[in-house]
Amino acid sequence: MGELSAESRIPIPKTSVSVPRLGFGVYQLYDQACQQAVVTAFGAGYRHVDSAHMYRNESEVRAAVTKAGLRREDVFLTTKTRSATGDPEKTYRSALESVKNLGGGGDDSYVDLFLIHVPGSSPEARQELWQVLERLHKEGKAKAIGVSNFRVQHLEEMKEYAKIWPPHVNQLELHPWCQHRELAKYCSDNGIVLQAYSPLSCGEYLKDKTLGEVAAKHNKSPAQILIRWGLQKDWVPLPKSGNPDRIKENADVFDFSLDEEDMKALDGLDKGATGAIFPANLR
Repeated sequence: MGELSAESRIPIPKTSVSVPRLGFGVYQLYDQACQQAVVTAFGAGYRHVDSAHMYRNESEVRAAVTKAGLRREDVFLTTKTRSATGDPEKTYRSALESVKNLGGGGDDSYVDLFLIHVPGSSPEARQELWQVLERLHKEGKAKAIGVSNFRVQHLEEMKEYAKIWPPHVNQLELHPWCQHRELAKYCSDNGIVLQAYSPLSCGEYLKDKTLGEVAAKHNKSPAQILIRWGLQKDWVPLPKSGNPDRIKENADVFDFSLDEEDMKALDGLDKGATGAIFPANLR
């Protein structure tokens, strides 16, 4: 893993792309509140923002890049597409709209990473979406492409139609209480970068006793411990917040490390992956 810092990146296999180790999520952040949160995140050192078509804030993220005085090449921007239309050209045009909204609007617009948001209900839909992303990748409009919430069977199924396999990234809900160990191992074994959404467990377990003990030991907040744990698992945590103080606190995770005992204690909190792999609201 090596020494971690705010500048640390993970190379994405089989591409020239590397992804910053810490990202900023913008789910349920809208309009000026989204812009301001992203500007604050940039000020705190984030250079990686995770958006999606269904979040309805791609343009706000792009506006924040300009507002913060950053160049497009200084930031790593991700979006996601969710629904196949049954018409590959129509689906492509919809995805291209996301590229323009997030990437800047010109013919040279691009996103650093484009994901299929959820597996959906059919192999045909997954194939249509993946082939659209492969087209965007070939055209240079998506520097890397991947999936989100895909299980092993979905990843294996892709071998039947994918020209690009494995997908470069799989984004999952990952935190000590939801570790998806078999799936995480599969991704690691196949060179698929794992990104962790909801790394703070949506706040559900922030008062957990074991987490609190580790936090007290390092004089850090429970949220900082969870983010650091994800970093040391070699994942890419994507914490989100609209609160300026918490945005800054969540980025302040590079001046300490968890020891083997800490990691073992947090690893032991896993409740196992049961039921749906993504929340009912299709985060």
